This record gives sequence, C-alpha cells and structure tokens, in this order.
Amino acid sequence: MDGEGGSFGLAKSAAVKLSEMGERTKQLGSAMRDPHQQKRIILVIVCVALLLDNMLYMVIVPIIPDYLADLESEQSEHVHLVLHPNTSSANSTSQDKSNKDNLDIQIGVLFASKAILQLLVNPLSGTFIDRVGYDIPLLIGLTVMFVSTCIFAFAENYATLFVARSLQGLGSAFADTSGFAMIADKYTEEAERSRALGISLAFISFGSLVAPPFGGVLYEFAGKRVPFIVLASVCLADGFLLLTVIKPFSNRTRENMPVGTPIYRLMVDPYIAVVAGALTMANIPLAFLEPTIANWMETTMHSTQWEMGLTWLPAFFPHILGVFITVKLAAKNPHLQWFYGALGMVIIGASSCTVPACKTFGQLIAPLCGICFGIALVDTALLPTLAFLVDVRYVSVYGSVYAIADISYSIAYAMGPIVAGQIVHNLGFVQLNLGMGLVNVLYAPALLLLRNVCQMKPSYSERDNLLDEAPQGLYDTIKLEEVRAKKKGYSSSGNCLSVDENGFDPFRAQQSSGSDYT
Repeated sequence: MDGEGGSFGLAKSAAVKLSEMGERTKQLGSAMRDPHQQKRIILVIVCVALLLDNMLYMVIVPIIPDYLADLESEQSEHVHLVLHPNTSSANSTSQDKSNKDNLDIQIGVLFASKAILQLLVNPLSGTFIDRVGYDIPLLIGLTVMFVSTCIFAFAENYATLFVARSLQGLGSAFADTSGFAMIADKYTEEAERSRALGISLAFISFGSLVAPPFGGVLYEFAGKRVPFIVLASVCLADGFLLLTVIKPFSNRTRENMPVGTPIYRLMVDPYIAVVAGALTMANIPLAFLEPTIANWMETTMHSTQWEMGLTWLPAFFPHILGVFITVKLAAKNPHLQWFYGALGMVIIGASSCTVPACKTFGQLIAPLCGICFGIALVDTALLPTLAFLVDVRYVSVYGSVYAIADISYSIAYAMGPIVAGQIVHNLGFVQLNLGMGLVNVLYAPALLLLRNVCQMKPSYSERDNLLDEAPQGLYDTIKLEEVRAKKKGYSSSGNCLSVDENGFDPFRAQQSSGSDYT
C-alpha cells in the first residue's frame, strides 16, 4: 500500500508540474498575442543577435594575432631547420622581420574578410529580406554565425580561420540587416523606433568593447576554443528562442507580402544616399584607428600591454550616453534628427584631429571618448531616419534600406584593416587622423539636405480610412495593399508609392516652402 501511495504521490506531483508548464506556455502564448509584449521579445532576440555578431567580430582581436604568430613560428622553425640548418643569426633576424611583415598582412586580410563579404552579399540579402520577410533571414543569419563560431573554435590553420571569418560576414549580412529591419517594422512610432534602435546600438557597442577582454581572459586561462564555444552556445539559444517565439515557418502572411522598392532605386535616392554617406564617414575613424592605434601608442607613449588592451573600454560609457541623449532629444524634437547627426560628425572630426596631440594614455582617452560619443549621435539619429524616408517615400518594407546601412558600415570596416596601415606607413599617423577629421567636418553640412524631410510627417489619413486599427508595420502594409486592390481595382504589385500618394514632395518643398500637399 505504501508503494502504491508513493507512486500515486509521484504521479500527482508530475501532473501538477505538467499543469504548471502548460500554464506558463499559455502565458507565453498570450504574451505573444499582445503586440507590446511581442515587440519586446523581438527586440531582445535582435539585440542578442547583434551582440553576438559584434562580440565574434572583436573577440578574435587578442586571440588570432597570438595564435597565428605561434603557428607561423612553428612552421618557420621547422622549414628553417630543414632547409638552412647552418645559417647565421643575421639571416635569421632578416627572416624574422619578413615573417612579421607577412603575419601583419595575413591578420589584416583576415580581419577585413568579414566586412568584404558582408559588403558583397548585402545587396542580395536586402532584396531577399524584402521578399520573404524578416524572421527567416534572421534565422539564416544566426545559423551561419553558429557554424562560423564552431569553425573558429576548432580551426588549426590560416585557411580554416579565413573561411570562418568570411562565413561570419555572410551571417552578418542576413542577421544585422533583418534585425534592424524587424525593429523598424514593429516600432512604427518615431519615438519608439528611435528608442528601440538606440537600445540595439547599445548592445552593439557593449559587444564590441567587452569582447576583447572576454576573449583574452578565456584564451589565457582556458584555451582558444572556450570563447567561441560560449558564443556558439548563446547563438544556439537565441536561434531556439526565435523558432519558439516567432515561429518563422508557420507565418503564411508573407505569401501576400508586397515587394519592397529595389535596392538600386533606394541607392540613388538623394536623401538615403546622404544618410549612407554620413554613416560611412562617421565610422571611418573608428575602423581606421582600431588596427593602427596600438602600434602608435607603443611607439610614442611606450604604452604597456594592458593600456593598449583597455584603449577603447572607457569609450563605452560616452557611447551609451550619446545614445541616451539622442533618443531623448529625438523624442522632443524629431525634426532635428539631421542636426544631431551633423553635430555628431563635427564632434568626431574635432576628436580625430586631437588624437595625434596626445602624449599620455590619460590624454588619449578624451578624444577616443569624443569619437564614440559622436558616432552614437550619428547612428542613433540617422538609422531611424532611413526607416522614416522609406515610410514617406516608398513602400514600408525595410530590408533593402537597412542593407544599404550595413553596406555603409562594411565599406569603413573593409578598408580599415587594409588601407589604414598603408596610409600610416606612407603619410604618417598624424596625417591619417587629420584627414579623417577634416572629411567628417566637411561632410556634416550635407545633412542640411534632410532638414525639410525630417520636418514633414507621413500622411496616415488613407491608412486610418482603410485599416480598422493602428498600423503595425509590414503586415499592415500588406493589408492596406489588399484593401486598395479591392476598392480601387488595381493589383498591389509592390511598386514604390509615388510622392503624391504619400501626401508630400520634399524636393518641391525645398524649392518652394509655401506649397501644400495633401
């Protein structure tokens, strides 16, 4: 009897636990039906994906140079002993210098390969995202990043590391672009969109700055594989959360999804082109300083290894401050987004010019913090502006426009590891910084082109008449196109909306400010 009672108690306990799990599943399901909760969960998934991408981008900084140097040393010693067993020390020194130059080239190409492939794939990934939606490309990106991270963990030669780094660029082209596009689609109000994109930028900054010490410590005490295995595990968990919460393969709405504006049309849009140029110029100082500043510090300041390793860590806090300030200012004065971006570029330019004048590590922190603060202003102000421009000038599908933003970043970070070293070698570190600063200051007035666009609001009168509830981004666009087709008798082929259909013409607005469009 006691045995039967015990079995009954265990069965009852198991039933209670199953019931609790069922209740939690129901609560999660009801939370996902709530638009506000759904947006928050999607924001978490995207932010984790962006965090992982930037941690994987920067975690190799303290690992790969040392690891490749060990591989190069072992190979050169073996070849040297076999082919030249009796060479002199002078020849050995010359060989060591040649090996170091070769290693620097290998490291530069390895670091740039990610951005180069991302730059090549983004035009295709943007079009693909516009056609299939945002969730499946995000899952593809996370899957490729997971495979790339696993290859990094078990790679034992340069060729395998190069493949892993290039694969990361492929994954980033899908994950980053679809992530930003998904945020822009779900957060349709300007203030909410700026806040959500600002949060995602904070995660990017945190991932970039925490990854080098994270990778360096684990590499030192646990070996090369452990940092990548940890990142791969988090990537896998984020992928499972995406499958569980969003369920990308069960959403049938995409069958009627309007086709977004072709990326080549967005590229020739003068407003989008100005924003894309600003994003590239603003990120060039960071991309060019990352591979060159350590050698300059060692040569001019005789900095220690820990100082060179912590160079960018203090800059994390002004970057977060810049994001916070810009979000708050944009909520109060959304028509001044162009001004916040221009101000950020001036701050970046002034800070870049003062870097070569620094003589100590303490002095260097100030201009580096200024550069990151300015980048925060530019990114936080202009990324929502891209979505706004698509909303008021084209169909509200954001894959291609954020592919253009990703291309802008990739241009800077593809050139940085390869071009920056050559400029320093041929012209000098001072000339590099003065050139970057001057370019940013001179480009800032170009953002004046956006001043009238940012003052104009998209007309929601047609949406309010055709939709029963507030617009919710991409899928409201689908519904709007379907209702239009029924009421007006034309097919929603996904062609870009004309300016008159959106209620304004920014080009004429700049030519004659007295004109009124409805």
